[in-house]
Amino acid sequence: MAPSSADRIVIENVAIATVDAHDTEYASGYIVVAGNRIESIGAGKAPEGLENVVRRVDGTGHLATPGLVNTHHHFYQWITRGLATDHNLFNWLVALYPTWARIDEQMTYAAAQGSLAMMARGGVTTAMDHHYVFPRGSGDLSGSIIRAASEMGVRFTLARGSMDRSEKDGGLPPDFAVETLEGALAATEETVKKHHDASFDAMTQVAVAPCSPFSVSTELMQQGAELARRLGVRLHTHGSETVEEEKFCHELFGKGPTEYFESTGWLGEDVWMAHCVHMNDADIAAFARTGTGVAHCPSSNARLAAGIARVPDMLRAGVPVGLGVDGTASNESGELHTELRNALLINRLGAHREAALNARQALRLGTYGGAQVLGRATQIGSLEAGKLADLVLWKIDGIGHASIADPVTAIVFGAAAPVTLSLVNGEPVVENGRLLRADEDAIARSTRDEAQRLARIAAEA
Repeated sequence: MAPSSADRIVIENVAIATVDAHDTEYASGYIVVAGNRIESIGAGKAPEGLENVVRRVDGTGHLATPGLVNTHHHFYQWITRGLATDHNLFNWLVALYPTWARIDEQMTYAAAQGSLAMMARGGVTTAMDHHYVFPRGSGDLSGSIIRAASEMGVRFTLARGSMDRSEKDGGLPPDFAVETLEGALAATEETVKKHHDASFDAMTQVAVAPCSPFSVSTELMQQGAELARRLGVRLHTHGSETVEEEKFCHELFGKGPTEYFESTGWLGEDVWMAHCVHMNDADIAAFARTGTGVAHCPSSNARLAAGIARVPDMLRAGVPVGLGVDGTASNESGELHTELRNALLINRLGAHREAALNARQALRLGTYGGAQVLGRATQIGSLEAGKLADLVLWKIDGIGHASIADPVTAIVFGAAAPVTLSLVNGEPVVENGRLLRADEDAIARSTRDEAQRLARIAAEA
């Protein structure tokens, strides 16, 4: 807990959705932040006699929630948005891999800034990036991404990705876009040892993250899992995203994706996978039995015509599920708060129809569910005394939301709600919809310039 001498921020007169185990809500309540922790929370006014109060916030007309947790993203794609807009996943990858394989450190840093800025101003307090493209001679790409997250002030997980199955081996990436097995493992271990922080209030963590069955050898999958468990970090990859992937796995391995993952050590409480669209009952049961998590990316799945993930069935089975933006070359908005709404609406097009998800389940996916998936549910994801002070105040008394009586319904079903205040680790990161630690206009210019530079380099190749 924070020491009694810690500086305090007091938020009062605010509607609160705690997303705790009981879904506790307050129509009008308070939150006391001491240092980087939530000290107390409840209905009515804050306790009297609090010392070292450096700021009081009147939350009238706002809903306070846990900060949003993004569980799957590819930051570098910010500078290749709007391309291959009418492709399925495999054709989209083939179209874009040659361009992506020419990124460098300057491009990656600018793209990370753009991705992080868009998420942070939309209520994301914990971000993650699955970066798996490491062209030779491109510089310190992992370091540049971590630096951008640190400067933005958000909590961050870098999933250090890798690819070693290129076209010559039957994979999708071009030959010059992959690493060797030995090189990928060594670089991943170095990144973990250099950057991973296992502490309760860690701002940066690292996961081991070979890209996908169709871009990674079985040896890299197996040895990557062994490496992660030896180092005590989490594992992440793509899984069961498309029917084409299902066919690929059966042709190459003689089994479906989930069976393949289990055979390589890739199911477990320390694993989460992106997408998981094409899962049968046995697959869902295997994920539930092993505690394997899912990053649900509804907009990207729709953009690439991948299908509708069986999220209601996963939740009923006890599978941990969070939300992901996915890369902005397949979700050009780059926002997670809109995924609350999209997850609810898209899942209602599936077999469960109007009973698929409700507003509070959608909010839980974007907060506590994400914290579960990243292995940080004891620290973030709900508003509870003792947890880290990652929280958001959404303005719901404006024209877009004022006539919706229920605050949670307002932010999930309604238009994207403005963020009046976002705290990460007890520190303000966004106020009145603007970033406090970064120049949005400068980021817009640099991402435009780097996108144009990458396009020129790719055209000349």
